[in-house]
Amino acid sequence: MKKLVVFGLVFIVGSVAVVHAQSKYKTGTGATKQPAATNATKQPAATTTAAPANNATNTRTKSKYLNNTAGNVSPDTTRPGTGAGTVTSSLPATSTVTVRFDTTIPGGFDTKQEVSLRSNYAVERQLIKDRKPLDYDYIREDDQVWSQFVWEEIDGREKMNQGFVYPGKDDNGDQRFFSILLNAIKYDSVVAFSPDNDLFKTPLTGEQVSNLTTGALDTVDVADPVSGAIERVITKKPRFSADSVYTFRIKEQWIFDKESSKMTCRIIGIAPIAKQVVAGKSQPRTLFWVYYPDLRKSLVKYEVYNPKNYAGRMSWEELFESRYFSAYVIKSTINNPGDKYLNGLIKDPLMRLLEGQNIKEKIFNYEQDLWAY
Repeated sequence: MKKLVVFGLVFIVGSVAVVHAQSKYKTGTGATKQPAATNATKQPAATTTAAPANNATNTRTKSKYLNNTAGNVSPDTTRPGTGAGTVTSSLPATSTVTVRFDTTIPGGFDTKQEVSLRSNYAVERQLIKDRKPLDYDYIREDDQVWSQFVWEEIDGREKMNQGFVYPGKDDNGDQRFFSILLNAIKYDSVVAFSPDNDLFKTPLTGEQVSNLTTGALDTVDVADPVSGAIERVITKKPRFSADSVYTFRIKEQWIFDKESSKMTCRIIGIAPIAKQVVAGKSQPRTLFWVYYPDLRKSLVKYEVYNPKNYAGRMSWEELFESRYFSAYVIKSTINNPGDKYLNGLIKDPLMRLLEGQNIKEKIFNYEQDLWAY
């Protein structure tokens, strides 16, 4: 009987404790109340959607690559479809780092002129080393009866102008005319000017001219198949191919000298034009202007490719002075009060060529009409 009474008392005390514990978490209509937070930050509401079960795994995977500095892995490179980062492998501390300019592909404008250790010709060539350009005849301002400025473009793809894009190698390096211009700027202290205008107002430094042709550095890790050593090769890739520079713009002044009674043409400047792809379209871009009288001393040391006779080659200075090239007019000061190019006046390309020929005829006819028989 005593045992039964004791068991009943224990059962009643346990029931009261359970009811008290349930009443602690129930209020009013039975809404669930979260336990009191032990810290200052409270738990989120019960209606918040729970994170997926593999969230912890994803977090650990991401933090593994975000904090991995030993392998130089940039963030988010393991996530497909991002494409934001690049992976570069770490190199040993003893690996050799070499800088090599990529001159094997077309566009190696920064190639160093290699000196031949033996004579490259059967005949000793000394005349080209001693050449100097002839001085211009002095023209007095009062003797300038008639004068006009003409802008023309030389297209190296034409048969007569193929010497401008001749890719052969010589003692002076690449024989492309654009490479000759760069060598004159780099080695002969010829000053290049800004392409903004053809007035030769803003000179460019050698580094600025180099940046016009060379692009960003490209790093490639090359492993030796024998020793397994890793070597980092740094190359400079050009912004455009050398074959894309085949157009050259020249600014010239035609003057009739009444003292000598002849029409004289003086080239004022030369500008190379490169074809660059912008937004999927090939667009011409003027790189820089060079003052032609400063360039004559350099052009006289380079010879033009002659497919008929290698010994009968002329210098580039003789080619320009003799006007042994084909060019089409793009602008002139004849009947042009708006100072516009022909493409701004005439939309049809064929009609522009015909208008350019008309301008040449006007210059020719002016000289011929002065003579009377």
